[in-house]
Amino acid sequence: MEVGFLGLGIMGKAMSMNLLKHGFKVTVWNRTLSKCNELVEYGATIGETPAAVIKKCKYTIAMISDPSAALSVVFDKNGVLEEICSGKGYIDMSTVDPETSSKISEAITAKGGHFLEAPVSGSKKPAEDGQLVILAAGDKALYEEAIPAFNVMGKKSFFLGQVGNGAKMKLVVNMIMGSVMNAFSEGLVLAGKSGLNPNTLLEVLDLGAVGSPMIKGKGPSMIQSNYSPAFPLKHQQKDMRLALALGDENAVSMPVAAASNEAFKKARSMGLGDLDFSAVFEVVKFSNSS
Repeated sequence: MEVGFLGLGIMGKAMSMNLLKHGFKVTVWNRTLSKCNELVEYGATIGETPAAVIKKCKYTIAMISDPSAALSVVFDKNGVLEEICSGKGYIDMSTVDPETSSKISEAITAKGGHFLEAPVSGSKKPAEDGQLVILAAGDKALYEEAIPAFNVMGKKSFFLGQVGNGAKMKLVVNMIMGSVMNAFSEGLVLAGKSGLNPNTLLEVLDLGAVGSPMIKGKGPSMIQSNYSPAFPLKHQQKDMRLALALGDENAVSMPVAAASNEAFKKARSMGLGDLDFSAVFEVVKFSNSS
């Protein structure tokens, strides 16, 4: 099976590498083309533009950083729309708002192409290990055809119906994740200020009902102030913002998420946007440093 892959950031690079290692022929493109070189060593071919990748491949996957970038890859000069046509499928695995996803879907299908949104739950390590959770919506036939690729990149795929539902599910998941990270950060600070050993707190949490892979995975590095980015904080804040907008649309009050979003915004203003989203811990520490 041959696939195109647009976007080789932290996630896209790991996902396309998994496809290569499992025998897929992959043509890659990235805005900074030099990022493609490592994939070439594993057998990838480089496409000079998104349009060139679409022209070559029946199926093309995109993993782009945010809504504006996802739109530009499709609509700009030498973009996806220039070559998408009947018989070709476009699978956008970026995390965007439902409106962006719908806009892309309408443009693709208007030219006879097939569209699937398929954002993922998981960050760098699950991407590397092929353990992502894939939240797909849109063209059911394209979903069925993409299953072999999804099985390589993820541990489970969900088909959620019409375009927009995948985006909504991803935003809800990431809103919960960001809110939990803030509460966890406050707990770590409270434990330390109370004279408790934060490492003991991690052990207690891991043994109890509130234990989670996120807390277990992030806790030790947070205590060491190590925020090597698995999921950049600026992207987490973007997802919180989009989730709050979804809340506005549906008249859902989300004071916890709103407060968490403010903490992530503060972290960005402190220059922490390119670090892991767990660096919001620094905001909580700073707020309690007096």
